[in-house]
Amino acid sequence: MAENWDGNYDPGSQSDESYHLERMHIEPIYDAFVCPLTKQVMRDPVTLENGQTFDRESIEKWFKECRESGRKLVCPLTLKELRSTDLKPSIALRNTIEEWTSRNEAAQLDMACRSLNLTSPESDVLLAMKYVQHICQKNRSSRHIARSAGLIPMIIDMLKSSSRKVRCRALETLRIVVEENDENKEILAEGDTVRTIVKFLSHEQSKEREEAVSLLFELSKSEALCEKIGSINGAILMLVGMASSQSENVLTVEKADKTLENLEKCENNVRQMAENSRLQPLLTQILEGPPETKLSMATFLGELVLNNDIKVFVARTVGSSLINIMKSGNMQSREAALKALNQISSYEASSKVLIEAGILPPLVKDLFAVGANQLPMRLKEVSATILANVVNSGYDFDSISVGPDHQTLVSEDIVCSLLHLISNTGPAIECKLLQVLFGLTSSPSTVLNVVAAIKSSGAIISLVQFIEAPQKDLRVASVKLLQNLSPNMGQELADALRGSVGQLGSLIKVMSENMGITEEQAAAVGLLADLPERDLGLTRQMLDEDAFQIVISRVHSIRQGEIKGGRFVTPFLVGLVRVLARVTFVLADEPSAIELCRKNHIAALFIELLQSNGLENVQMNSAMALENLSQESKNLTKLPDLPTPGFCASVFSCFSKQPVISGLCRIHRGTCSLRESFCLLEGQAVEKLVALLDHTNEKVVEAALAALSTILDDGVDIEQGVMVLCEAEGIRPILDVLLEKRTDNLRRRAVWVVERILRSEEIAYEVSGDPNLSTALVDAFQHGDYRTRQIAERALKHVDRLPNFSGVFPNMG
Repeated sequence: MAENWDGNYDPGSQSDESYHLERMHIEPIYDAFVCPLTKQVMRDPVTLENGQTFDRESIEKWFKECRESGRKLVCPLTLKELRSTDLKPSIALRNTIEEWTSRNEAAQLDMACRSLNLTSPESDVLLAMKYVQHICQKNRSSRHIARSAGLIPMIIDMLKSSSRKVRCRALETLRIVVEENDENKEILAEGDTVRTIVKFLSHEQSKEREEAVSLLFELSKSEALCEKIGSINGAILMLVGMASSQSENVLTVEKADKTLENLEKCENNVRQMAENSRLQPLLTQILEGPPETKLSMATFLGELVLNNDIKVFVARTVGSSLINIMKSGNMQSREAALKALNQISSYEASSKVLIEAGILPPLVKDLFAVGANQLPMRLKEVSATILANVVNSGYDFDSISVGPDHQTLVSEDIVCSLLHLISNTGPAIECKLLQVLFGLTSSPSTVLNVVAAIKSSGAIISLVQFIEAPQKDLRVASVKLLQNLSPNMGQELADALRGSVGQLGSLIKVMSENMGITEEQAAAVGLLADLPERDLGLTRQMLDEDAFQIVISRVHSIRQGEIKGGRFVTPFLVGLVRVLARVTFVLADEPSAIELCRKNHIAALFIELLQSNGLENVQMNSAMALENLSQESKNLTKLPDLPTPGFCASVFSCFSKQPVISGLCRIHRGTCSLRESFCLLEGQAVEKLVALLDHTNEKVVEAALAALSTILDDGVDIEQGVMVLCEAEGIRPILDVLLEKRTDNLRRRAVWVVERILRSEEIAYEVSGDPNLSTALVDAFQHGDYRTRQIAERALKHVDRLPNFSGVFPNMG
């Protein structure tokens, strides 16, 4: 056949292809068939008055050009003027041409059929398919020829070719063959052809992807094929990817998008698009579809897993519509709307959109409603979940009316209703409602309202009981809520936990579980840490239940790397250190606390924790604990037994000098150790505390300074304490704390320490010329509280800035 096709054919050029296809003839072409103007076979031959024959279209165009240019009407061949432009159809010639054309087309079609197989040369296959395109494009009604000749299955087979050019030409030819022809589309859709076409969407070559998506676009115009395309695994996913691609060419993106628009006719396709983040069709159905479709799509929306950005988009698009369905629809519609709202409310930004759309009043109404129209308990659980999501968005709920009498979520009667509901529902709803209260107590602007309602209703006992719930989620929710309440209800919580009911033991048990660090453990430790540290009864009960022994073990495990990191490690460690520190607040009243600290070398542990860089709360609480331990040192140091003075010593003063005893603590004047008497000097803690004076966190600095002040306190050798600070190079950092004036508490503490330091004449002399120090002390003297002004006065006297006679204030003693 190759010798029968035009040997000069170039398959790469569209213009050449069109030219050659017009001239591919099996029978010889006669000159009478060719129009003198176009040099192409005439379709509608007509004769002029002079007997010359032209194709009607070309000669009419010639006449038009003559008139428009103002020239005489002449024959294009003879150039002689014509009297008339009448055109006489050459019927006989036209019939002859049509018969000749039909014979040629049939022969050429037969050759194309014989060329369309995988063993033919590539050039023959390409030319054959181009000829099929030519036949179909020359006359749209002739597309049946391809079907009648059985060409469609042959072209489909070409999709298996190893030649990229052949595959692309096959996709292109199939598109032309099925254009506006439903019968051809039905034939193409038989078997796995559509699946094969879809596979081309993932090919590496962009030309194949472009041709495949163009063919799918044409097929998608048939409603009957939309479902079939959508049913092919991955089809819609790939089309959605192409429609949103930044790397595909514009035509491919546009065709993919239009294909998806056609596929929206089928509900299953709309669902698949939504699963692949093309949600607008589904949302449009919720907004504009018939009731059954709205219900179906809302139900499906509630089952989707959406990313956060999509949740915001959905909330803005259909949030109001879903809220209206939730308020006024039948029970089935309300359920679908609630589940959809539950899905999109789980992100802070989308929750705020729903709040502004008015979700709160109907939610609260559904939760509290009783009677015939009330929601079943399973849907009340969904409502409670949505409310928990919404409340934890951080919105200002004190300004949103949710009740008929303009109550807000934090109005006392609404909070009391929530508390009542918590006591009269199942665990699932209880958990969500506790999360609602947790959200309301997480904001400084609303926590006091909730606290007032809990106190007035006496609900704290009921809330504490959830600590022992068998459901983990319920326990976590209750502990997190109680932790939020503890700054304002610390004593009430301590009273409720103290005793033999078991809640305190439950918290300790949770803390001791050795299976990583969970949110429940971090919350339980956080709650224990927030309880009043000076509640002696609570601390004694914790001692009795070995709580501190467990804490010590867990701290060591974390520091030794035995517990792997996670997002709850830091809050868990901070809580443990705070819980352990509370034992140091009762040392003076509880001997067993001292024994615990000695046995477990607690002072050494806190000194190590001072160096927990990056964990400011750990450092601060460790310094506070060391302050408490060091305060007790002067009571625990073992003073030496001095011999009773003899008769000579009482008579002669030269014999009254006390013997010198070596090995005594310079500060406490007795036998000290870090383990037994918690001496900071013996534990080499002074240098580490001095290092914290340069910390950026004022509370860490204040705690470190408070711990250091214990070596200058009454009852110790202040002069030696100052010397210890000198040796640790701590004098300058302490003076700097005073000069920086960071907070009132720090200034108050720094003035006290500086006054003690300035009792050393040598140091007072050395710093007396520092104008900054004098200015800071004068400022404290003028603006501090009563006690600070007294201390500042004495400090100024040390540096000779005030006369050393009757003070402005009475002597303090």
